[in-house]
Amino acid sequence: MDQLKRMAVFASVVDKGSMVGAAEALGMTASAVSQQIRKLEQSTQVSLLHRTTRRLTLTEAGAQLYQSCRQIVDLAEQAEQRLAELRDAPVGELRIAAPVGLPGRILSGALAPLLRAHPGLSLRLFFHDEVIDMVEQRIDLAIRVGRQEDSSLVARHVVDWRMLLCAAPAYLARSGWIETPAQLQTVDWIGLNTERAQYLQLLGPDGAQERLRLESRIACNNILSVRQFTLAGMGVSLQPEPEIRELLASGELLAVLPDWQPETIGLHLVTARRDAQPAKVRYAIEALRRALQGS
Repeated sequence: MDQLKRMAVFASVVDKGSMVGAAEALGMTASAVSQQIRKLEQSTQVSLLHRTTRRLTLTEAGAQLYQSCRQIVDLAEQAEQRLAELRDAPVGELRIAAPVGLPGRILSGALAPLLRAHPGLSLRLFFHDEVIDMVEQRIDLAIRVGRQEDSSLVARHVVDWRMLLCAAPAYLARSGWIETPAQLQTVDWIGLNTERAQYLQLLGPDGAQERLRLESRIACNNILSVRQFTLAGMGVSLQPEPEIRELLASGELLAVLPDWQPETIGLHLVTARRDAQPAKVRYAIEALRRALQGS
């Protein structure tokens, strides 16, 4: 690293035409500049400059080294400029991980305006229900649901989504309407996990509470599969209300026990670190925060 610094000093001396000029440009003393040039000549074992009382001229070796040093300085300046662009403006590739069931209208509503406003920004979306390694997969930002256990990541709580018990009209016509929480233990339960049993906490009228152990007839680790089995009339499931709002409005799904509220789920925006976030991540966090809170 010291040698690179000496090369940068040498390039500045040549560009400015003097030790004094380079010292002013670099914020160093003329003697410190002279010392760096002397050490560079000692390390390369060649003379780089002819020094006279009036001016400095390059030796043949110095002229060749200058071209390489100038390229190194130019590359360093370009790299610094690119970093400044990443810091100050949304450019480059933005890699976001999201749950499989997250409505596309939320993501497009948040990110399409950002992409239109910044042509230098591109987007890569990765849909996973399982937790992935953000560092290994080079994920800039993840939308995650539920309690966040990994203390090495930075999770920003955005909103709590209401959960609904729901079923298709065909299933309720076949099995009968569900009027009490206890009846849930007799229905065909479609669970969002691969375990056979699932515990469900419900808060009802006047602060009443129920905790039920439900046996899953169908168990999936993908919320979209759970939803499709529910739509097919195969049983009752628990669904995030914003994700099924249109299905409820069309009557394809019906809310079960609407007076009994399951626990809400928290949505978080997760990054690998809190500080020194590039502009693309800062802008995306703000856009997604507004979209999720308005969902």
